[in-house]
Amino acid sequence: QVQLVESGGGLVQAGGSLRLSCAASANTFSGYLMGWFRQAPGQEREFVAAISWNGANTDYTDSVKGRFTISRDNAKNTVYLQMNSLKPEDTAVYYCAQGKYGRSSSPGLEVGYKYWGQGTQVTVSS
Repeated sequence: QVQLVESGGGLVQAGGSLRLSCAASANTFSGYLMGWFRQAPGQEREFVAAISWNGANTDYTDSVKGRFTISRDNAKNTVYLQMNSLKPEDTAVYYCAQGKYGRSSSPGLEVGYKYWGQGTQVTVSS
């Protein structure tokens, strides 16, 4: 069983930045796709970003391209989400997830992920 623990959320003004971290409990972290998803109040959970097992491939939803950057440190079993130029519409609970494989042709699909964290709240004020 893999445990994923997110941190780094909080309250920030529009235009500000936050860096989310997700630490994995297992040493198998380095072999798997990692993703970030978010869920705003009253909305479905949506894909934000994903990174392949070796960091060679990244994917982003259109609304965060150019503002968010996903990265990983396999030596630390940790994946990051650097969020810049935050907007009120970025307000959500952010979840990290570990994929079933090292990469995916459809990283935005939740079915491709096996383990999920508990989430961290990000609130962007206008």
